[in-house]
Amino acid sequence: MAFGKNATRVLLVLMVMCARSTAKRPAAKEGAAPAPAPEAGASEASGARGIFDITNVGATSDGKTDCSKELQEAWKSACGAAGQATVLIPKGEFLAGPLNFSGPCKGDVTIHIDGTLLGTNDLPKYNGGSWINILKVNNLVITGSGTIDGQGANVYTKDPAEAKAFPNSLVLDFVKNGTVSGITLLNSKFFHINIYMSDDVKIENLTITAPGDSPNTDGIHIGDSTNINVTDTTIGTGDDCISIGGGSSHIIVTGVTCGPGQGISVGCLGRYKDEKDVSDVTVKDCVLRSSTNGVRVKTYENAVKSITASKLTFENIKMEDVANPIIIDQNYCPEKVCTAKSKSAVTVKDVIFRNITGTSSTPAAVSLLCSDKQPCSGVELIDVNVEYSGESNKTIGVCNNAKGTAKDTLQALACLA
Repeated sequence: MAFGKNATRVLLVLMVMCARSTAKRPAAKEGAAPAPAPEAGASEASGARGIFDITNVGATSDGKTDCSKELQEAWKSACGAAGQATVLIPKGEFLAGPLNFSGPCKGDVTIHIDGTLLGTNDLPKYNGGSWINILKVNNLVITGSGTIDGQGANVYTKDPAEAKAFPNSLVLDFVKNGTVSGITLLNSKFFHINIYMSDDVKIENLTITAPGDSPNTDGIHIGDSTNINVTDTTIGTGDDCISIGGGSSHIIVTGVTCGPGQGISVGCLGRYKDEKDVSDVTVKDCVLRSSTNGVRVKTYENAVKSITASKLTFENIKMEDVANPIIIDQNYCPEKVCTAKSKSAVTVKDVIFRNITGTSSTPAAVSLLCSDKQPCSGVELIDVNVEYSGESNKTIGVCNNAKGTAKDTLQALACLA
């Protein structure tokens, strides 16, 4: 009988190890330099079967004790391990200040979150930086059923002038071949996810939530990055659900539900002198609900850099009582301090809006407000049928300095020259 029990235990261990070895993860890419091995005598999180559990090095799951040191220690051990390694954040609440998970790593690292990470509200600790910073890591996976909670309610009522000093929740800088899936991001103090100078990153099956009136809480911001796919994700925040900034190309957004928030945006573009062109962006099969914009291209009215946004496609989008469902705004100036009225130097061309349906909470279901200095060109409205849901006015389209064609589109919206 004892032999049978021991045999069963051995079989279970073998099954777990086999399941781990066959788990799906991004394919490895060449060129990643190995991280130096941990120094002799350095403390390591227990790494049985490559799993580095933060509670094994003293992390306390009471939501009050700062666990930054233990998280850093688990990362250092996992990043320095050969093969596949996992930083495990088990069930419970773990408070943490700024975290710097830097590579390159010796092997492939997964951050598995089943518990809740709580961002400290001791703002000076961030020193103007972000909360969870992942830098120069290849073949990264962040997954689990847990939550990254920025505890942003503490800052939402502060002076907006202070906002630039608030931390993003999760930052992926110079990440190649990464996946973020399954987790929830909640109440960030600034952007929930910021992707910069990264390539081949998949964001899938996330829930991102913040109050509809919370400032600067973009769901996902993408800048200077290529081959970024966002799929099957639900986002409701106080700012853009997704914003795509300068220098980005080959971006695909599919199956996203957005609302509340300010819609799915390309831009704002032209605000900074080091910005680069944006091209090959596709947003499709999405639903927007009660957002203050639908699908939008926005360029800064006082643009300091002449760049181009081109090959932008928005298709198969359902609008549900959305304000400004389709908008190109080349007069964007949120601080109301711009002087170059309708003189944006950003070129917007080859933009397709196809099969956009549903209802608008504003009479202007289409607003193409382009610059007289640099008119929009190559704009196509194909099968666009969005109608004003109110009774006080009629559905209208407004086109200024926009050139292109309309086909099988509600007559009131076919305003292109």
